[in-house]
Amino acid sequence: MSWLGLVWNAVRLALGAIRRNKTRAALTVLGILIGVAAVVTVTGLASGASGEVGGQLDAFSANAIFINPQPTQTSGARSKATGRLTESDIRAIEREAVSITGVAGFLQTTGQVVYSDKNVNTALLGAGLEYFPIRKWKVGKGELWQESDNVIKAKVCVLGATVANSLFGGEDPVGRTVRIGRSPFRVIGVFESRGSSMFGDDQDDRVMMPSGTFRSHVLPTSPGRVDMIIAGATSPETTTRAEEQITAILRQRHHIPEGQQLDFRTSSQAEMRETQKSITLILSALLLGVAAISLVVGGIGVMNIMLVSVAERTREIGIRMSIGARERDILLQFLVEAVVLSIMGGLLGAALGMGATLGLGKAFGWRMVPSPVALAIAIATSGGIGITFGFFPARRAAKMDPIDALRTE
Repeated sequence: MSWLGLVWNAVRLALGAIRRNKTRAALTVLGILIGVAAVVTVTGLASGASGEVGGQLDAFSANAIFINPQPTQTSGARSKATGRLTESDIRAIEREAVSITGVAGFLQTTGQVVYSDKNVNTALLGAGLEYFPIRKWKVGKGELWQESDNVIKAKVCVLGATVANSLFGGEDPVGRTVRIGRSPFRVIGVFESRGSSMFGDDQDDRVMMPSGTFRSHVLPTSPGRVDMIIAGATSPETTTRAEEQITAILRQRHHIPEGQQLDFRTSSQAEMRETQKSITLILSALLLGVAAISLVVGGIGVMNIMLVSVAERTREIGIRMSIGARERDILLQFLVEAVVLSIMGGLLGAALGMGATLGLGKAFGWRMVPSPVALAIAIATSGGIGITFGFFPARRAAKMDPIDALRTE
């Protein structure tokens, strides 16, 4: 008989044995099913989480580079000098850095905003108009201020959606007057809602105004000083080059020689994305490790059940050997039975994993699609587990002495 015929005969015998022992087969399949479902679900979760965080990063800003002042230790002295960023630095970066599309600075504090008998404590920001395209902020109602408003320090502001809802409810805030500190401010716009950021804070819980207005009426600072500078690279590929250009420009302006500690720190959106990918990969590896343990436990279950099956069917094995079945026929019969059970568990686990992935994606609001590669690997792995853990019971059956087997009751 050809190998194809032998395999087909072994499959037929395996299916017959499974039908005769449905409960045992179901328990064998269950272990593999859980492991494969866990692998498929974990892979979908990792992909969905990575896509969600990546989407939040892309929505956060456009190829952003962040420049923050930082304290420096000078000449081994105990005292530290605090770095300083200014609007002159912004103009120099805008003029000399060729790999950026825009650059802006901003100032930030928190304070009370009052309207009628309502008030909220919120973030107050002063910024230039260049800030908004870099951070992808859009006005939903009204408009932004003009550059002339910054020059004359006009008391105008744009509200975040959370602040607008807290103070005005269903009313239109545009054209109304709110009080910030001791000064009345005219509301000229409301930003489109952005929801929570990847850091968990509410991006809509803020009020923004011209930087000149912020210095004059909210928090006096030295002329031209900014808390932070944000620049937008021309593309994701030029982010590193833009960061190097900004570092060189500020090093020259701040008179910092090579080898000396900088009084500013740069970080980029690309670096944040790489960090996010690294964290996702580590978490995925840990979760897949747990899922792999489930598969191994399922494989051990297959081996145990097959050993019991061999013990119970000893007389059947003796009869088959006595009428001409060879060792390879018995080995193939029980090995194929283990593989069939494992693949059945793999297919059912893949279906359950797909359902769980789609269900969790809908519940979390993520775009989670089961990976065809993960499905194929999971099913192939289940077949491999059937071969690995089914070989020992199958070999034990094949090595039985037919005389001793026939004596078994």
